[in-house]
Amino acid sequence: MTFNPAKMMDQIDLRRFGGHGGRLGIRFHARDADWVELAMPYAEDMIGDEDSGVIASGPIIAMMDIATSLAVWNRIATFVPHATVDLRIDYLRPARPGRTVIGRAECLRVARSISFTRGIAHDGDIDDPVAHVAATFMVPSGSYPRVTP
Repeated sequence: MTFNPAKMMDQIDLRRFGGHGGRLGIRFHARDADWVELAMPYAEDMIGDEDSGVIASGPIIAMMDIATSLAVWNRIATFVPHATVDLRIDYLRPARPGRTVIGRAECLRVARSISFTRGIAHDGDIDDPVAHVAATFMVPSGSYPRVTP
């Protein structure tokens, strides 16, 4: 299959992530018009606290950076290279050992060259989140395509 940037979100569930996302085992989970979900299965090599078996924060941060970025592309319905300007994660509790962590993200607004997102990481119950995230992205040159509200 050939990658088509205009149909990126329709193809994302058919492809494996490369780079750090691939190394972490992150995969597409689900999406709708307003949100995207990724899943990161529990892996012993991601444990940050050997006594408790809790995974480190870094993999969750990486997954949520990818999820929020994909949420922008889902909103504009195409791929536009952009950079993470700000990523804030507030941890509410540790992810339960042995559980897959799901990252759900949505794009709140797309301006000329800046986009704003938010998301939740959870390990099975979206009403009992592991973390909340807010991320901002910027197009390094040019602008995002216009989005109808």
